[in-house]
Amino acid sequence: MSDKIQSFKRELSRVFDDNLHTKQWHNYVDYAIIGLIILSTVEVFLSTYDGIVEKYGLWLKVVDYFTIAFFTVEVTLRIWCADLIDDKYKGFWGRVRYCFSFYGLIDILSTYPFYLHFIFPMPYVALKALRIARLLRVFRYLKAFNVLSRAMKAKKDEMWVSLQFLVIITLLLSFVLFFVEHEAQPEVYGNGWTSVLWAFAQYIGDPGGFADTPPITVTGRIIACIIGVLGIAIFAVPAGLIGSAFSEVMEKDEQNEKSKNHIDRIVHSFKFDKDQQHTNLFYVPRYQPISTITTRKFLTEEQIIKAVELSDCLHLYNLASAVNTADEPVDKLVVVNYLRNTPYGTCIDRGSKVTIVSTSGFAEPMTSWFAYHIAKLGGFNYVAKEVELDPDNPVTYYNIADESACPNLRLFLDDINRLTEKPDSWVIPILGATGLKNRPEQLHFCYNSTKGDESYDDPKSHIRDYATFDKMYREMENVMAEKFDYHLDKNKWYAVNAQNIAHHLNADNIFTLRVESRLFVFENTFLAFTKQIADSFNHAFEPEIEKQLPPEMLKRRIGNDFGMSDYIN
Repeated sequence: MSDKIQSFKRELSRVFDDNLHTKQWHNYVDYAIIGLIILSTVEVFLSTYDGIVEKYGLWLKVVDYFTIAFFTVEVTLRIWCADLIDDKYKGFWGRVRYCFSFYGLIDILSTYPFYLHFIFPMPYVALKALRIARLLRVFRYLKAFNVLSRAMKAKKDEMWVSLQFLVIITLLLSFVLFFVEHEAQPEVYGNGWTSVLWAFAQYIGDPGGFADTPPITVTGRIIACIIGVLGIAIFAVPAGLIGSAFSEVMEKDEQNEKSKNHIDRIVHSFKFDKDQQHTNLFYVPRYQPISTITTRKFLTEEQIIKAVELSDCLHLYNLASAVNTADEPVDKLVVVNYLRNTPYGTCIDRGSKVTIVSTSGFAEPMTSWFAYHIAKLGGFNYVAKEVELDPDNPVTYYNIADESACPNLRLFLDDINRLTEKPDSWVIPILGATGLKNRPEQLHFCYNSTKGDESYDDPKSHIRDYATFDKMYREMENVMAEKFDYHLDKNKWYAVNAQNIAHHLNADNIFTLRVESRLFVFENTFLAFTKQIADSFNHAFEPEIEKQLPPEMLKRRIGNDFGMSDYIN
């Protein structure tokens, strides 16, 4: 699928998210849909008056056909982009699942049957009656209905238990009623069905009079009184449960609104910094300490942690994780901002034949920041795994033991393979390393299957163009030593094992760059260092393309310089 089509599909998914408080033009589309639903319903209602049909029948048909055409296109587009609205609707069977969801079924029944009368001899009026169901679609935009639906869903187990209890008690009372009434009026209570029917009919007031067989014995009347009390309970218990659920849902919504506000305030703490000492470039800060957010945004630590938990653009990170435990690091919790535009995290297509990959953004968010900026400064594609479905059991995409372990992995791999379809493509996973400070090398290149093997003839290696790789390595070796006193190695400390991500990719050339985390977490030359890596990659892998630095990193965009979302991707 082309990037333009994919972008159009993403925009449609935002339009169809049923949220009336998104972008302004998205809201206009939502209101237009609601307006046409109401117009269509009014048209169906007016068409029931013969006088109006005789006088304005042509206009009613115009409205009828126009709304049918509009909703046919709209419903078809909803089904097409359903996978972006919710991950459970991915693929063919996912679309089928959407079509049989509550709103999906209403969409289809109120639209597509119109075309059946062109194929089968069916009365048009009968098909038109289905269009009234279209009015139910308005519920998807109403907050009250959404709250009611969630309240009922939250208490469904309790309501089911109370219903089971009520049914069992009613059946027991019905059988007792039969035995006592059968003796008194055998012609009325000839079998147990009569007493069961009478008991359950009382709950709905016996509107049809089909259970007009009142008990006449004292015991029977006592049972009737008990059933009467249960008739009150059958409505009172669910009403009480839903009422309490209403309060819980609304309280939860209020808390979520507060957390969204807190998320915005935290993101605004990531105002672009300027690297005045080395590059003069503007950049999104690597992290913000929780203590800084507390003092500047007046948020408690508990509020910050809750906001990070609910957000799709923030991670928590302990800076002690960037240092080897033997160096006795001190715990310091910080918040890291990232960009998310896919179910697994981030995918940015810059049309480059080089793709920078971060496989462990949740576990190593600082490495993710570092990899993102290599890609941004170099004009490379970027793919990152930022979303963790099970925080208690985080999964890295660098070594893949079981593809089924994470639902997003296949999409992650497919996106990388799509970005590397060009000839002479390069994929470079970036990982952090936590070696001792006295380790002589700081940048570790990994491409062979055996640790310590610096050769260019390992059959398990995924590099095909060793000449270009060697050119890049030698340039980076010289410039890193000269500018930063950093040193490189090839497969000295790390190797590529049999479960490595490289075995799942189709790129012509794949190697891993592991960098000591302290270099981009604590050193003040981190941005110059990051830019130098990007430059070395460019000189070797895409020398024929003249790259420009991102404009937002050259000049501050006043009012649009808060966090990753304000970067021009």
